[in-house]
Amino acid sequence: MKIDNDPDLMDGNYLGSISSDFVKVADNLKEASYQIIERKFTEFPIFPVSKVDIAIGSILYRKFEFDNEWNYYASTIEEFVQRKLIDTEKYVDFCKTYKNPEEFCCLFIVDEQFVNFVFIPYPED
Repeated sequence: MKIDNDPDLMDGNYLGSISSDFVKVADNLKEASYQIIERKFTEFPIFPVSKVDIAIGSILYRKFEFDNEWNYYASTIEEFVQRKLIDTEKYVDFCKTYKNPEEFCCLFIVDEQFVNFVFIPYPED
């Protein structure tokens, strides 16, 4: 599984759709990330994002809650390894690739056209 941003995602309207939706919940996700780390659930929070219900993580925000188009879930790298979404051998690589959670949100996009990790910067205050 590729861990960094996929060039296909960066093309066209796809990133725009995710980015414009992300801005609506970014502050809440940043706080959730802080709480997950502070409470020592994990050092690597992951936020699965999907337009349909998925069985990864715990639901944080359903679509339309913040005028958003995507559902946002909270998860951990440990859940991804347990569910074999991240291969055990790739765990160390993922941890090295993981960006500063105070500056970036780790999204796991689940869509018909695209399934992958994306690190998206939080909007600056």
